[in-house]
Amino acid sequence: MTPSELGWALLRVAIVLGFLLGTLPLVIWFERRAIAWFQDRIGPNRLGPFGLFQPIADAVKLFFKEEIVPANADRFIWSLAPALSLFPALVAAATIPWGPNRLLTPVADVEIGILYFLAMSSLAAYGVLLAGWSSNNKYSLLGGLRASAQVISYELGMGLALATAIVASGSLRMTEMVAIQAEPLWGVVPFLHNWLVFTPWGLVGAALFFICMLAETNRAPFDLPEAESELVAGYQTEYSSMKFAAFFMGEYMAVLTISGIMTTCFLGGYLAPVNWSPLQSLAETGGGIFVPLATLTGALAPPFWFLLKVAALVFVFVWVRATLLRLRYDQLMNLGWRVLIPVGLMNLALLTVYLLYGWLPALVGYVLAIALYAIWAGERARRVERRQVILYAEARPYRRAESSPSSTPLSEGKGLPQEVLHG
Repeated sequence: MTPSELGWALLRVAIVLGFLLGTLPLVIWFERRAIAWFQDRIGPNRLGPFGLFQPIADAVKLFFKEEIVPANADRFIWSLAPALSLFPALVAAATIPWGPNRLLTPVADVEIGILYFLAMSSLAAYGVLLAGWSSNNKYSLLGGLRASAQVISYELGMGLALATAIVASGSLRMTEMVAIQAEPLWGVVPFLHNWLVFTPWGLVGAALFFICMLAETNRAPFDLPEAESELVAGYQTEYSSMKFAAFFMGEYMAVLTISGIMTTCFLGGYLAPVNWSPLQSLAETGGGIFVPLATLTGALAPPFWFLLKVAALVFVFVWVRATLLRLRYDQLMNLGWRVLIPVGLMNLALLTVYLLYGWLPALVGYVLAIALYAIWAGERARRVERRQVILYAEARPYRRAESSPSSTPLSEGKGLPQEVLHG
């Protein structure tokens, strides 16, 4: 490696780390303000304009807080776990291209870009699991076990969702995935880019990937590893000061990184919705006003589009957290194993049908899959248990229903008071 290449490599690393570390306080501030708006509250508004300095105050507070180490904890692993949670979030973004300039992005344009991301995202589970085990606390251990089971369950669905992008592009390299999405929309609309999400398999894959994103980052409604109503704070229970801040930073950096992965694989990466290549041709041939317009759309706009898509996904993260309730653990497992994996396999199979036989057989397959699901859902809806709500004017003691044949069952609605509401 020449000194010039080394300099460019260090610059690329500095850009990625600077973006993650610099954007982190803004994401934390935005989430607190946005959730306050969703819940009709004010949110942080004391420090700085609109409360922008609140994350800095939180960081200073955590820096000066006392660090309490559990008496019977495994001190080495307990101290190592926060770093294991933060490090993968920092390095997983190394293969994400945020613009067309290969001197500036990505940090490493490797052939195994997607596999590298999956490997780094899996390492984050070790930090959570080791934090729960080394704390010598039952609540922490349960949180770590939940996290490990959750990661195993939803990484299968995430792999199937990413396999859709891999098969559609024919490559594991993220720069090539973006290049494939620069083609005309559906092969017939030349002025629009063919983002993968605009195809049936891409839409299903993007939906699966987003659900798995929430589970991989332990965000609501999949935040069972740190469920405060059940486990105090889960695997973070015994952590304070900067080690707690490391877990906090790792979660939000993982949100930014995984949003960048979804943007690259399904939302066209740094590509705009409109194809501006004719404008570039006019700038080369005609000059004049087309030159600054071509510079704006060709060199300056791609990073803007990438950041806009990442910001939109971060907003959806916050929106989901403010809207949905936490799932039960059985619901989380059922969703991962009985819904996401079968749907991902079906979607991947129909994409293969498209690549081998064309549009028509693939669309017929999607229509049949939707019809079969509608039939199954209709049959299940008929078997839903129906209950009755009985309102009495005054309290009365509970009496067990008689089981003799002469007695009238409550389900027939006979012998009941008039204040009966049928459910």
